[in-house]
Amino acid sequence: MLKLPALALVLLPLACRAPAESPAVGLPAGKSLIELALEPEPIECFTYKPAHWSGERMIFVHHGVLRNADEYRDHAVILGDRFDALIVAPRFDAERFPSRKYQRGGILNEDGTAARPAEWTYAFIPKIAAAIRELEGRPRLKHWIIGHSAGGQFAMRMSAFQDTGAERIVAANPGTDLFPTRDMEFGWGFGKLPDELSNDDVLRRYLAAPLTLYLGTLDNAVDEYLDTSPNSVAQGPGRLQRGRAAFALAQQTARDHGWPCAWRLVEAEGVPHDHELMFAHPSCETALFGPR
Repeated sequence: MLKLPALALVLLPLACRAPAESPAVGLPAGKSLIELALEPEPIECFTYKPAHWSGERMIFVHHGVLRNADEYRDHAVILGDRFDALIVAPRFDAERFPSRKYQRGGILNEDGTAARPAEWTYAFIPKIAAAIRELEGRPRLKHWIIGHSAGGQFAMRMSAFQDTGAERIVAANPGTDLFPTRDMEFGWGFGKLPDELSNDDVLRRYLAAPLTLYLGTLDNAVDEYLDTSPNSVAQGPGRLQRGRAAFALAQQTARDHGWPCAWRLVEAEGVPHDHELMFAHPSCETALFGPR
């Protein structure tokens, strides 16, 4: 594994180790594992570079609750090859990034007070993007984000609070959604958050975010990972219903306030709760790159 200090990264081809003094020359073609020595925590990233990558696109892929970034990277190879994209799958391990800091981004401390934006887990994403751009020598490299399940929750909530610089953020089959309302407490909505994280300006920016809800039409049943707490069930019985309800409320809220809404709803017909099938589905192209 390559270890890269802060923006002086560490990068190694998969199952290789480079001398500490080796200069950064970009990621090798194929699969790699790198470690970025970012503040305040180092982050491992599993990567894939197509053999003939043009250097135009980078896609961040965010894992689910199993923290299996390596498998997500492996299953996203199809995205890299299909869309000529460098794949970057950061791993947010459960020990350092429990649900409060992963699915909910760490915007609140354990005591419920607001965390500093520099401490948010979301803040890692632009840092990782900058590090990869520096490593590749491509300062204008555009990036897209797709997260599935718990990674979909991470992506969706991140779109409300963090300027990621992404062209499009895709929340695929999130277990719970961030509804654009203060009538639900945070996790499900913006209720009980400090004013600076929940005022109308925040809601307006959230609706203007380049967010796609990407839903499998068979992801409509209860499984062992689905949150069935009362607040979650109030959003709908399954992930499909919750995502559709979040999108409908976003559209209605935008109409009521005269705000723009840049969200998209894209569905993968016949797909259950399976990130590999979601990535491989033809609709994934629309979710990532289709018109608003």
